[in-house]
Amino acid sequence: MSELRRGYLFGLLAYVCWGFFPLYWHLLSSAGPVEILAHRVLWSVVFVAGLLAVKRHWGWLRALSVRTVLGITAASVVLAVNWGFYIYGVNAHRVVETSLGYFINPLFNVLLGVFLLRERLRPWQWGALAVGAAAVGVLTYDYGHPPYIALTLATSFALYGFIKKRLGVPAAEGLFIESAVLALPALGYLAWLTADGKATFTGHGAGHTLLLIGGGAATAIPLLFFAGAANRLPLSTIGMLQYLAPVLQLGCGVLILDESLPPLRLAGFSLVWLALVIFTVDGLRTARRTRQATALATAAA
Repeated sequence: MSELRRGYLFGLLAYVCWGFFPLYWHLLSSAGPVEILAHRVLWSVVFVAGLLAVKRHWGWLRALSVRTVLGITAASVVLAVNWGFYIYGVNAHRVVETSLGYFINPLFNVLLGVFLLRERLRPWQWGALAVGAAAVGVLTYDYGHPPYIALTLATSFALYGFIKKRLGVPAAEGLFIESAVLALPALGYLAWLTADGKATFTGHGAGHTLLLIGGGAATAIPLLFFAGAANRLPLSTIGMLQYLAPVLQLGCGVLILDESLPPLRLAGFSLVWLALVIFTVDGLRTARRTRQATALATAAA
């Protein structure tokens, strides 16, 4: 298998895993969102530590700078917010809204570029943002309040991606430190929950316990697949593949978990999809023009 095909395979595996995530966390609905989050953090540390131990890859820890550690700490806090709201959304039967968060995430990435990096937007990008803002307005009217779960997921994931890109830490190593930073408060919360008699780790059957433990592997494996895809595929291809996950999440919410998608909400989603089409087409055209200009410059030289 060529490296390009392997990249496509890794990318598809990553986004399919993320697309069916709602079904996994839904199986743990007898536990509270914070308890699920705490177990997800702890077992992620254990799972990734096992991988690094097998690879005997610990030397990178000595090369970490204070700036990198502080950056990873900030990333871990943002990641905890993202994980927590996602789990809450699934167990509150709002999977459709969580899928909206990942549909609008590319638009929030553009906003971060404007506000944090002072990037200038092209006219079609402004158009995509305007359509996206109209979509949020329609959905706010439909829900009776802003879709805060979707907005929090989009904002937190965009911030997480921004911080990770600036740090440049590999997937497994980054996830290990991020989870390790959160491990102590997670362990403290679980200890308090157990002492209070409200923990569900035991007493809900072996299947429940194994699912809580498996949350670490379920978290780490798609990230490793994604890292494998990112190293082999063009950024534009990754950008197209990323829409697979929210499409599958939306399907899980409507077709499997019986969530409603009334006409006005569907209209809001349609506006989001229109904004993404505008954004994607503009990005592809700009990338093609850049490649052509580079080829001409190289030929002239």
